[in-house]
Amino acid sequence: MKVKAFDTNLFKRILKYTKPYKKRFNGVIFFALSLALFGALRPYLLKQTVNDFIKTKDENGLLLYITFMGIVLLMEVLTQYYFVFWANWLGQDIIKDIRVKLFQHMLRFRMKYFDNAPVGLLVTRSVSDIEQIARIFSQGLFMIISDLLKMVVVLIFMMFMNFHLSWIVIVAMPILVYITRIFQKKMQVAFEEVRTQVANLNTFVQERVTGMKIVQLFNRENIEYEKFKEINSKHNKAWIKTILYNSIFFPIADIISSLTLAAVVVFAGFHIIDGDHSTTIGDVFSYTMFIGMLFNPLRQIADKFNEMQMGMIAANRVFDILDSDDDVQQNGTVVAQHFEGNIRFENVRFSYIKDEEVLKGINLDVKAGETIAIVGATGAGKSTIINLLNRFYEIDSGAIFIENQNINDFTLDSLRTKIAIVLQDVFLFSDTIYNNITLHDTSITSATVLKAAKKIGVHDFIMSLPDGYDFDVKERGVMLSSGQRQLIAFLRAYVSNPSILILDEATSSIDTYSEELIQRATETITKGRTSIVIAHRLATIVNADKIIVMDKGQIVEKGSHFELLNKPDGYYKKLYDSQFSVENNSDKLN
Repeated sequence: MKVKAFDTNLFKRILKYTKPYKKRFNGVIFFALSLALFGALRPYLLKQTVNDFIKTKDENGLLLYITFMGIVLLMEVLTQYYFVFWANWLGQDIIKDIRVKLFQHMLRFRMKYFDNAPVGLLVTRSVSDIEQIARIFSQGLFMIISDLLKMVVVLIFMMFMNFHLSWIVIVAMPILVYITRIFQKKMQVAFEEVRTQVANLNTFVQERVTGMKIVQLFNRENIEYEKFKEINSKHNKAWIKTILYNSIFFPIADIISSLTLAAVVVFAGFHIIDGDHSTTIGDVFSYTMFIGMLFNPLRQIADKFNEMQMGMIAANRVFDILDSDDDVQQNGTVVAQHFEGNIRFENVRFSYIKDEEVLKGINLDVKAGETIAIVGATGAGKSTIINLLNRFYEIDSGAIFIENQNINDFTLDSLRTKIAIVLQDVFLFSDTIYNNITLHDTSITSATVLKAAKKIGVHDFIMSLPDGYDFDVKERGVMLSSGQRQLIAFLRAYVSNPSILILDEATSSIDTYSEELIQRATETITKGRTSIVIAHRLATIVNADKIIVMDKGQIVEKGSHFELLNKPDGYYKKLYDSQFSVENNSDKLN
């Protein structure tokens, strides 16, 4: 979305975040006004010093005014300190609040939102864009207010001191204002492009670093390198455009300021030579300072306005996410208590993409304590079923019930607390094994973790690692093998004491030793609770109470392992015979 030159509604929305810090906000305005007064007072005192004490050689008066000027300078320095510190402090507290609100909002998004939103873009919005909002207050708004106040006070002092000299300065100001306005418009467009290219660059780097193994495995280093050079070049060009505009504007502003100063000196000089007592040498000294104090802020306001504009562009992008209410999951009102584990799907239809159904009228009953296995080819809809059970996505039609209660009626927190999932691709945080097991849930004690680990046979493996349960697995658990990560995931699911357990391809792509441990862990954690097992390897689910066979989003067969094998032309039998044949051939080759 394109931001207007100055979006009043957006600005008002940003200012709402200052309400908790009203006293500090008013304090910054007070310091800005004080800074303007102290700043304008110095040239005026200089004029008085030159005219009243230096020309008359009054040493006592000179000493008194120098002391007074020193006090004014000290007060200006202290005011500047508090002004800058409080403005930045306010900005940081505001973005702290916005960042918390944004992250809390993102936590409630449907999975569909994250499917479509690049990770790098979300990182940019949550980190650099929000940081840019702080500059609205630290480098933009308050600096502009301070500069405007200083310019107004300076103009008042100048008109009071010498009306004729002031008009020379006032005539030159509209020229600089006009040039500043052109510069601001150009910079607004340039900064929008900069923010776009920053997001693109972050997204590209994030994805390639995360998927570096695939990049190297398929020898795509040169291809990705060329892509990066192209994106980086666009990023570079966007910044160069801002540099170009700065390089043009500031020299022109300096020339106008210098010409105005020269005109004042010439005009004042001729009047003094002609004996006009309305203009003094003190006026020349003070106006030399006044012109700098008037033109420098005017010149810098464009730069500061651009800082504020960049902050508003960033705020607009952040608010776009905060305003994405359609992507937020609707929370229920019923707090889920302990589930027996009865699950029912009634004519459930679902599509990730509109009009492309993945599930086509699923009807399924799972009794409390049963172990249900779901099998089928890739894309049959197996994983989609568990995604819907956890309400990661909302169904198109039909209903899902747990204990005869529609899952949409449950609060998300209470529903998901009663369901534990072990995924094939286990995600571990850059933290200790213990924290990855408990996920910082203080209700899970270390004694509970140790007891559970010993019960499912994981304790010895963990203690074999350096630092045991305090071993840092690093980002995404790279310090562990896939089998070891699976074992941690089983323990994590077990200590949460779920009513319903879901194992999604949890025994694929692991070594034989880890598989034996996982089989033991599976038997332990599925005992006495409703379990849904999704697996490609049919040998792992022969003991399931019921096997659900899926194909192209529909349930095509149901029954036990032996019941399904006794169907001569059954889908499951063909699948089993095909897999068994492949495994036998593999064993012969080995």
